[in-house]
Amino acid sequence: MQGVIISSFGDSFRVSAGGSEYVCRARGALRTKDITPLCGDSVEIEQSGGEAVISKIFPRKNEIVRPPLANLDRLVFVLSTVDPVPNLRLLDKFTAVAVYKGISPVIVFTKTDRCGSEEYEDIYRGIFPVFSVNNITGEGVSELCDEIKGGFSALAGNSGVGKSSLLNRLCPEACAQTGEISRKLRRGKNTTRRTDIHTLPGGGYIADTPGFAAFSTERYDTIFKEELAGCFPEFEEYIGRCRFPDCSHTKEQGCAVLEALASGKIKKPRHLSYCEMYEEALKIRPWEVKDTRR
Repeated sequence: MQGVIISSFGDSFRVSAGGSEYVCRARGALRTKDITPLCGDSVEIEQSGGEAVISKIFPRKNEIVRPPLANLDRLVFVLSTVDPVPNLRLLDKFTAVAVYKGISPVIVFTKTDRCGSEEYEDIYRGIFPVFSVNNITGEGVSELCDEIKGGFSALAGNSGVGKSSLLNRLCPEACAQTGEISRKLRRGKNTTRRTDIHTLPGGGYIADTPGFAAFSTERYDTIFKEELAGCFPEFEEYIGRCRFPDCSHTKEQGCAVLEALASGKIKKPRHLSYCEMYEEALKIRPWEVKDTRR
């Protein structure tokens, strides 16, 4: 049977297939080939010696190593407007990595009852789907559900922003554990200890993941400077219209991206993030990361 891995614990994997769930182990041939099954993998399972085994992993369209997930359609980045305040530079880095991997970013702001999200939403509106939700009243949750139904999504965000509370709203049966905000550190106690996949009421799956710190941006995610502009969707219509074909879109005269920035068509905070990432990309030695990119 063909199914999807919805949870992993040690060497065992829970697979949803044919309307049932099976606890499986990976066939020895996969282990000898150093192939590690990931949550979200489309797999083939067989009965062997009275137990189910994963005999085949179908090709992945994408993967992230930490947290270990495969075949994502969307990454839902959850940020609170207060306690903790959003780190937009980090968000821009993660959305760029998602776009680079062919994963559609979705941005959700929580705790809008305590502090408005309009100024943050204005930066991203028209670039990515943006939502504000109230985990107490449920306001905004149905709109988010409509956006992410179908396919495979994952929640990602700093501890304390309300990911688990949001998951409870999206999938009440998930019974996700919620945590209190640490008054001393003004950050959440990370209550998500492993990655599980839950079925959305409207169809599709969603994974709850550990905090942003666990979202891998290591070498396999490295974006070279020549590729970076393509990871900022609002730059797309201006790329190729600059005076110089090797324009960095940071300071050159005749740069179509900078002209769009000056006219307000590109938001200044987004361009600042791009420039910071470009400076980081200039330090990359391609020969050092060539073999680690996927």
